[in-house]
Amino acid sequence: MITNGILNINKPQNMTSHDVVAICRRVLGIKKIGHTGTLDPMATGVLPVCINRSTKIIEYLDTDIKKYSCTMQLGLQTDTQDIWGTEISRNDVETSEEAIKAAFSKFVGIIDQKPPMYSAIKVNGKRLYEYAREGKTVDVKSRKIFIKSIDVEDVDLEGDEKTVTFSVECSKGTYIRTICQDVGNEIGCSATMTRLERTASGIFTIDKAVDIETLRNMSTEEIEPLLYKAEDALDKFGIIKTGEFSGLKFINGNPLPKHKGEIISEPYYADRDFYLPVSDTYRKGYRIFAPVDGEEQFLGIGVFDDDNKHYKADKIFHIRG
Repeated sequence: MITNGILNINKPQNMTSHDVVAICRRVLGIKKIGHTGTLDPMATGVLPVCINRSTKIIEYLDTDIKKYSCTMQLGLQTDTQDIWGTEISRNDVETSEEAIKAAFSKFVGIIDQKPPMYSAIKVNGKRLYEYAREGKTVDVKSRKIFIKSIDVEDVDLEGDEKTVTFSVECSKGTYIRTICQDVGNEIGCSATMTRLERTASGIFTIDKAVDIETLRNMSTEEIEPLLYKAEDALDKFGIIKTGEFSGLKFINGNPLPKHKGEIISEPYYADRDFYLPVSDTYRKGYRIFAPVDGEEQFLGIGVFDDDNKHYKADKIFHIRG
């Protein structure tokens, strides 16, 4: 019987992320299911889907790097920044592979990105795409994002539709179609995204993802081996082991004294910074384990309190019974 865990789903085109969640709910017969980060309906690829208590990991994924494979068409501009929007203009393309690579290189590192109007970001309590559909424009502030790398993989300037295919590693909240538009503007000819595949999100990769249509026809027994544990996705947090009595007190809301926990590994960001501002939870947070109910259990995330020298529960994952 499946009660918790994470499924690595390969989302197809023409399906929303919510559609994937709805299918998983029907297949598993479980209501509390959510995904870790929206993919647009026309995008494909990795969509981690969390079940029951595993949904609690979602707020801990700010430092997960996402990877994408993308193709863009030069000389075309649309209102949605992708090929599925309404065409605004077409421009002549006079450029070279060297100029294209030079343009991309300017978008590596910490950059400012202005989210597109066709996005789910809220302004004054209303999503941007709602304003866009009403023909309204609002002031959208740029945000800091991190581009770890961009690799131009193919440039085709010979055909009628001149295209560039590239891969990108980036932080949460990055709009790849906006990168396409901004790079196109840098080149001087505009550009629009025509294909997007998410190939990785944190520990989840496309080669290990299961097609949603395959999942529809699988039994619970066949699905169970595909599940990831919640603690596996929290690989940037440290690990502490404690005894059963201390563990039981921890899941009941009591802090774990420092001397009661054995540090197995330190948080990844204990002695280094992420590229963007993040909570101290990432520097002082540990996955707490203890032998509860006859076997070692992941109890939750404990954050070290320097003043009181204990690990305070930030979120409990294990519930007895």
